[in-house]
Amino acid sequence: MTGPASSVVFAYSEVGARCLRALLEAGVDVRLVVTHEDDPDEQRWFAGVAEIARGAGCRVVMPADPAEPALAADIAALAPDFILSFNYRRMLPAAILGLARRAALNMHGSLLPKYRGRAPVNWAVLNGERETGASLHYMVAKPDAGALVGQQAVPIGPDDTAFEVVGRVAEAAVSVLVQSLPRLIDGTAAATPLDLASGSYFGRRTPADGEFDFGWAAVRIHNLVRAVAPPFPGAFTRFGAAVLRVHRTRRRDGGARHAAAGPCLLVEDGVVLAQCGDGARLELVEALLDDLRLDAAQFLKAFGHDPVPARPQPRAQARA
Repeated sequence: MTGPASSVVFAYSEVGARCLRALLEAGVDVRLVVTHEDDPDEQRWFAGVAEIARGAGCRVVMPADPAEPALAADIAALAPDFILSFNYRRMLPAAILGLARRAALNMHGSLLPKYRGRAPVNWAVLNGERETGASLHYMVAKPDAGALVGQQAVPIGPDDTAFEVVGRVAEAAVSVLVQSLPRLIDGTAAATPLDLASGSYFGRRTPADGEFDFGWAAVRIHNLVRAVAPPFPGAFTRFGAAVLRVHRTRRRDGGARHAAAGPCLLVEDGVVLAQCGDGARLELVEALLDDLRLDAAQFLKAFGHDPVPARPQPRAQARA
């Protein structure tokens, strides 16, 4: 190949921003960047792909649908060697994939073939996985199913939030991309088929999926809290007429010092604890009751006693 490799990049979020920077630093000719309009209802905690692209002199488009004929015509005229997707939120149609002269590749936030599909880091944390990672693979019509080019694992600690893990995955994605680029450009990149039968597929998540019940086992609640903690929409439960939002928990090992029957909240040693459906307890490290921080003092102000069954009607002055 003479001259720098050319590409059209579909990208969004932190992985998209970091991988786009890595491409530009590697001297790849980025002829077009396709990204999304920011959702006003979504907290943007990540770097802006559009800003990075424009700062580097790249043209940026934000189509509502990547299947728009005008986008395919635009890309065809650019004749890119590679089409690259980094956390772009829509499936690319076959008509787009076929416009890459060399290959179309995607960076996925899991250890493929595990956690194909949407929100892979959130699902991995929710399911109590001990590791995940970043996988660069060839794109085919089926989502996250093309042959693997490179992969790097990252750890998930027992108290890590998905947000913390996403940062590690983004670092791994850059590492995989930088290591793979020379082989992609010279045509020696790996093509290891994925055994989809040994993997898994998960769908999209919505804010409503953050609802839980204190009747669940403590580890299940703890994992959900970690998986959707801010800047993601967060875990919540209906607590009588109030909404209890739980952003961070800590597992409490050892026996209970005060007996309590069934799922409930109580104060012990100056902290608010939740006794869950399996009898295990969680410390509510960061929680909001109707948008007021729920610490031991606020708990006693709201309820005047403990333990309190998991779904009581809080006293009116708690929301005053």
